[in-house]
Amino acid sequence: MDAMGGDHAPVEIIRGVLDATRQAKDLQVFLVGRQDIIRRCLGQEICRKQVTRITIVHADEVIGNNEDPGLAIRRKKGSSMVAALQLARSGKVDAVLSAGSTGALMAGGLLFLGRLGGIKRPALLVEFPASREGSVVILDVGANMDAKPEHLFQYAQMGKVYTQEIVGIPDPRVALLNVGVEEKKGNTKIKQAYQLFKENRSFNFVGNIEAKQLFQNKTDIIICDGFVGNVLLKAYEGLSKDIYTYLLDEIRKNPQAAAMVLPSLQKMFTKLDESEYGGAMLIGVNGICIKCHGASKRRAVSQALLKRAYLFARKRTNHKIEKELKQVPKEVLG
Repeated sequence: MDAMGGDHAPVEIIRGVLDATRQAKDLQVFLVGRQDIIRRCLGQEICRKQVTRITIVHADEVIGNNEDPGLAIRRKKGSSMVAALQLARSGKVDAVLSAGSTGALMAGGLLFLGRLGGIKRPALLVEFPASREGSVVILDVGANMDAKPEHLFQYAQMGKVYTQEIVGIPDPRVALLNVGVEEKKGNTKIKQAYQLFKENRSFNFVGNIEAKQLFQNKTDIIICDGFVGNVLLKAYEGLSKDIYTYLLDEIRKNPQAAAMVLPSLQKMFTKLDESEYGGAMLIGVNGICIKCHGASKRRAVSQALLKRAYLFARKRTNHKIEKELKQVPKEVLG
């Protein structure tokens, strides 16, 4: 865990790690960063049983969000993010997590971990609520801005395995995000991807989906390129927070109604809170690389560790993704 990355590092990062290790008794975490600061933050919060499962790895530098990602990941070899990635590459840890620079972590994930066998382009995967019944998995949300149809096809393959193993849906539905549900809608790339999905049914393809159908339980997995996915994700995050703020302001104007409405609203927005889903996974790299939100606090950090990294490693999900990829003939993807 990159202890120094994020808006609330290292205090909230360390608190989240402590929460996670209390819940998973076989979880071991390497906290990477300034040793003196980490020790001071741990203070009296850590119990003896957890001491043996938390290791501090010293790193002097921090990669800032305003730095060039590619240059920073290569030049700042003493940074907490690079040191964490080095641990993953060496095999000493199963996963690396950071709330620091997204661009640097994406570049570092590819540079230090490489790609899974057969993967053309890794993708950034997120999971968030889409209905009362459950969540939806979306990829890509920012790793590749100009994905080709064959890349989208592989995203669907990886999304299928992730949803089976981590979300627990045996035969997840896969849809392409488009401007309309009709087969002939969309740009050339999406039309080509549609035909590729339709002709090579290695997953449960249900056609196109529009953004307005996101919360209607029409699909379990949404496939798009990184540009569209990132816009969708940011719009969702901003809208949910703005709606919550607006409703709270209105409720405060009527204290009598607040007692009746507020508990239900809080329950709903707890489900909509992105911190409940931990972070985004760079799926398709030869390891586990998770980007926590820059504003992550202890709850988001613990959820990223428990619901993403811990489960993904225990279920050997990357191995299952490689098996899934081998089921599709090479000539299908060119």
